[in-house]
Order: sequence, then structure tokens, then C-alpha cells
Amino acid sequence: MQEKDGKYIFGVVKVGDKGQVVIPRDARKLYAIKPGDALIVLGDQRGMALLKTEIFQDAIDQAMEGLSK
Repeated sequence: MQEKDGKYIFGVVKVGDKGQVVIPRDARKLYAIKPGDALIVLGDQRGMALLKTEIFQDAIDQAMEGLSK
């Protein structure tokens, strides 16, 4: 794992026949990803990202709270 300014390179993974990838151990440890955790897949024209659903939900809750004021 390489880190610079809070950005990480965990290495290269391959996509399996069923479209599955293995999240590198260092990434799972850093982001506390455990078996059974739900991840949301986000993307744009340049790439995609994985995010734990509870982090995404927290961001949505904060945004909705700001709208109700």
C-alpha cells in the first residue's frame, strides 16, 4: 500500500468471470470492511468508487437535515 496526502494505491485486482473483485487486505483493514458489509458503487465517466452504505447514508441524512431548516 502506498499513501500520499491521504490518497492510497492498494495495488491491482482482476475481475473474475462473475464480475467479482477482491478488495485488498490493506484496504479492507483501513476502511474496516468486513464480510457481509454492504457497499455502494458510485461512478462517473472517469471511473468508479466503493463506499460503505452507512457512510453514504450519513451524507444523505446531513443533506436532508440541511434542507429541512
